[in-house]
Amino acid sequence: MKQSFCDTHILAFLKEWHGSAKPLDFSLSTYFRLHKSLGAHDRRTIGEAVYALVRWKSLFDHIDPPCSYSKRLHLLSLRPLFEYCQDLSIPEFARLAFSPFLFQKFVDAYGLEKTRSIAAVLHSTAPIALRTNLLKTTREELFKSLASQFPVYMGRTTESIVLSKREPLFALPEFRQGLFEVQDEGSQMIANLIEAAPGQRVLDYCSGSGGKTLAIAPKMKGKGELYLHDIRPHSLKEAVLRLRRAGVQNAQILPPAHPTLKKLQRKMDWVLADVPCSGTGTLRRNPDMKWKIDAPMIERLVEEQRAIVKEAIGYVKSGGRLVYSTCSVLPEENEAQVAYFCKEFGLILEKDPLTLLPQMNGPDGFFGAVFKIPS
Repeated sequence: MKQSFCDTHILAFLKEWHGSAKPLDFSLSTYFRLHKSLGAHDRRTIGEAVYALVRWKSLFDHIDPPCSYSKRLHLLSLRPLFEYCQDLSIPEFARLAFSPFLFQKFVDAYGLEKTRSIAAVLHSTAPIALRTNLLKTTREELFKSLASQFPVYMGRTTESIVLSKREPLFALPEFRQGLFEVQDEGSQMIANLIEAAPGQRVLDYCSGSGGKTLAIAPKMKGKGELYLHDIRPHSLKEAVLRLRRAGVQNAQILPPAHPTLKKLQRKMDWVLADVPCSGTGTLRRNPDMKWKIDAPMIERLVEEQRAIVKEAIGYVKSGGRLVYSTCSVLPEENEAQVAYFCKEFGLILEKDPLTLLPQMNGPDGFFGAVFKIPS
């Protein structure tokens, strides 16, 4: 049977990506940039099929054990996925598109019914949320400008605007002018745990490309000091571009071994430790991660998170605050870590942690805890 135009690209991408360590979303974006002739409809068709085949890997493993992407693509076209999921001879973990390990983790943490609800959310399309850059505009002004171009609605945070469907955002003049950033509402809520005031010092200790720093900056109104530290040079390079576009002028980039780091010991009013994690709260965006999560990975992450927090504490001044955050929904990385930090490091939990499970048409899963450093 002759392949369609989109099927040819779907299989070409999967052949190229299979076995790669690069994230699915990044790899697919790169593929589209290299194939500029693909129109919006083609990209959407290709993207939906690729995500379905990757997201439902465990289901197809039972339907088609030989693991042929070509055959699986054909099976995808024959029947809706929910019909395959009605086959009770298939184990439930596969019908929920989990690995056996991850399925049991969710059941242990949330029970079977809640696991089913979470799985349904993880099978849905993640919403596209924007965070208004309050250094340059107001949410009302940005909303009016965007609403004149495509459907949007006000989000859950005071800065968020949500798109009704995917749009070519990065070509907009509003983006080039730094009036907004794309940022999940859950991530915005984590950033809002840092109640920084003008004149204070804030360190984003695992900053990545600076998404949460950009959300913190408007609260400081250009006064005080913002520092971004990460061990990934490419992320810090991207942060420089984003800070410039957003008009943040009181921020400094601190790569590993930067001499300023030693001078900041015990000087920070706020330190954010947005640590590496399993990403189980964001699996609808990164379904490929489901198949990489296992017991050794969780054990390694737990130890890494503890080591990072131990380092980060050293930058907080007496009476200052440390914010610990993950995009995980697993207790080992969240509530259990809070108990560990309080017992082993003497931290004081200031209020109930922010706990977000992935929501249909809403935020991804996140966890955030605010600690006070004893005086």
